[in-house]
Amino acid sequence: MALALSLGTPVATAQQPAFPGAEGAGKFASGGRGTAAVPTTVFEVSRLADDGAPGSLRYALTQPAAARTVVFRVCGTIHLLKPLRIPANTTLAGQTAPGEGICLADRPVSIGGDNVVVRFLRFRLGDRYQNGGRVDGSGHDDALGSYQHRRILLDHCSVSWSTDEALSVYAGDSTTVQWCLISEPLNYSYHYETGAPDFQQHGYGGIWGGRRASFHHNLFAHCQGRNPRFDGSLNLPPGPAGPETCDFRNNVIYNWGAYTIDGGAGGQYNLVNNYYKPGPSTSKGSKSGVPRRAEIIQADRGTKQPPLPYGRYFLRGNYVEGAPAVSRRNWLGAAMSGGSLADTARAQAAAPFDVPPVPTETAAQAYAAVLQHVGCVLPARDTLDQRIIRDVLNGTGRLIDVQGGYPHGTPYAVSQSAWPVLRCGPAPADTDHDGMPDSWEKAHQLNLRDAADRSRPGPDGYTALEQYLNSLVRLPPAQ
Repeated sequence: MALALSLGTPVATAQQPAFPGAEGAGKFASGGRGTAAVPTTVFEVSRLADDGAPGSLRYALTQPAAARTVVFRVCGTIHLLKPLRIPANTTLAGQTAPGEGICLADRPVSIGGDNVVVRFLRFRLGDRYQNGGRVDGSGHDDALGSYQHRRILLDHCSVSWSTDEALSVYAGDSTTVQWCLISEPLNYSYHYETGAPDFQQHGYGGIWGGRRASFHHNLFAHCQGRNPRFDGSLNLPPGPAGPETCDFRNNVIYNWGAYTIDGGAGGQYNLVNNYYKPGPSTSKGSKSGVPRRAEIIQADRGTKQPPLPYGRYFLRGNYVEGAPAVSRRNWLGAAMSGGSLADTARAQAAAPFDVPPVPTETAAQAYAAVLQHVGCVLPARDTLDQRIIRDVLNGTGRLIDVQGGYPHGTPYAVSQSAWPVLRCGPAPADTDHDGMPDSWEKAHQLNLRDAADRSRPGPDGYTALEQYLNSLVRLPPAQ
């Protein structure tokens, strides 16, 4: 049934969720929504070339706009020629791409301002520009990152093939990372740090954190470590708001190499109903008396100035395959790096820390839901993510050194075929280029030749454009 948009409804307020299904500390990020006085500027990406010309993603992200919404009228892989920055007050709506969607490759993408919403995109870096030789700084790129920004919401993104961390989002405030698939950071690639005898094994998932941060229904697969690393309180901007406080629940961690979650100095953390599944690459060793294959967290204390104590953790309902005792008593899976029994006792929190709530499932329910819906599943899950999901289900796969699983040192020209081919389809007609197809505008009694109606508020508080973007996201219940 067509929904008529009400002219008399107030425009969405600051407490309007970013979209239906946005949860946690970052759920009220407005991204490129704009206001009645300052409506969003719509940029259409209609070409894959990274030349900065109109129609390119780089053009869409570098033009001045108080609020911007980026929609896609093309699909495929954009091979970036230089790093790409997402500015403040931006919504990247990857679900609008026709065919099998969008992937960004070859150069890192960073969030460069506050209030950003990114949905249904792939970030697969690769090693094309990473070999700087055995000098400090070689191979230090994340596929996607955000540092010291507020109101960041990442939803249903797929991130892989980095040479530092795959996805790092930390030292900010009011952050949510949900339903994202982090897989196959390149382990023995070209990451080098001063004093090392060789390139390092650095296939790390990410550094995550923030004053208020929520991480739920994400999948880490085939990461050596940092699944994720909690940054702790050292890098937070000065202010009275308190320590790093993170809620990490209903996530799945599969086939870690050396360790699972680490870090957390000076912070406070809820780890609730997560699912851990060791795999072929998982170490058979131990840390502080905890077997690596049964590890829930490896807590660290700060070594930089000012020194920070071990963080405090509320552990509840986490499940580790093959470790029934740890699944019953989660603290048996906590390794305190260099710590004592007294440190372990001080780190235990009896009650959860105060972070905006997230609807919570059991670890087993979350495992099923994550494997069905995680990552860039719209417009369609690509063959790489399909393989990762099969690996998790079947207990297969391994850490890799080069995209596509090639051996270290493989020329990029050989490994370039690893990026999945994303098949495309026609983009729907949009006469007034307001981000809403003509067919949708007709069905909802809008004007095909009036781009200003994109900002018309509806009875649910979302603008007409947001209602269209939200209508594209229809995910069935997990089976």
